[in-house]
Amino acid sequence: MSVIPTNPIPDPVIGKVVALGGGHGLTATLTALRRVAGRITAVVTVGDDGGSSGRIRRELPVLPPGDLRMALAALASADEWHQLVAEVLQHRFGGVGALAGHSVGNLLLTGVTEVLHGDPVAALDAVGRVVGAVGRVLPMSLVPLEIAAAVSGIDPDHPSDRRRIRGQVAVATTPGRVESIELLPDDPPGCPQACAAIADADAVILGPGSWFSSVLPHLLVPDLRRSMETTKAKRFVSLNLAPEAGETDNFTLTELLTTFTAHAPNLRLDGVIADETAVEGTAGLEEACAEIGAELIVADLGSERSVNAHDPDKYAAALRAALTTK
Repeated sequence: MSVIPTNPIPDPVIGKVVALGGGHGLTATLTALRRVAGRITAVVTVGDDGGSSGRIRRELPVLPPGDLRMALAALASADEWHQLVAEVLQHRFGGVGALAGHSVGNLLLTGVTEVLHGDPVAALDAVGRVVGAVGRVLPMSLVPLEIAAAVSGIDPDHPSDRRRIRGQVAVATTPGRVESIELLPDDPPGCPQACAAIADADAVILGPGSWFSSVLPHLLVPDLRRSMETTKAKRFVSLNLAPEAGETDNFTLTELLTTFTAHAPNLRLDGVIADETAVEGTAGLEEACAEIGAELIVADLGSERSVNAHDPDKYAAALRAALTTK
């Protein structure tokens, strides 16, 4: 039996919010949502094939646990004990032996999944209880996926030629410009609990994060996309603060948005959230939002510590304003 934790914050500005993504981008959204949402569900990409996650998925038939672990840590209860447990989950072994580079949480999630007869949702709910999670973490699919991309500009002598690149790490690091992505297998089943959460949500947020390997893959899971297209929830896209080296070099915010809509042309958006500094000098973003009927929501989102990081309080304020606008 799975027990779904709830967010204990008093007087949330909005009830049920689903955040889709992966990695540090999803962590930023979850950290901000803790301040404004009554119930949070994180729906996490399962295409990672690098580092500890890649090693685990090459050895065992399980979902890559890394992004799932990060989401659990982001939702850990704020008390001292659960924060310590979250820190342990994130701890990465050093040295040069067999454990070197593995995160404790990756191994724990993998072990709990095996104990629970291969049920990743039950495993995530169980580890969520261990960290006192103030929300629920779900995979976007119950099968591990592979990302493939059409990339142009790899050969400088033939810049318009496209090559097919396979694997999340390869897509994120291959020189050239990613034009489109696909998932392998090409018609993966969506996680039923994730689809149900989207259908029942008051708001759905995609992004920010690694655009082609963490954000757009959710649009390529037919069950998830249909749930997002038919939900009565408000739907938002949160754009990145800055281009990501390797994956979205030289992409403008307008190009990020148009790439998003190209992968899900029937998905209506209510709002697009962008940082005021990132918007400066970006032509056509407001027009691109207007074309799809979305409001452009511009706010100061950046952290003073890093140009690529969201300030949790600023981001929470922007989400509060977006989620409460009629």
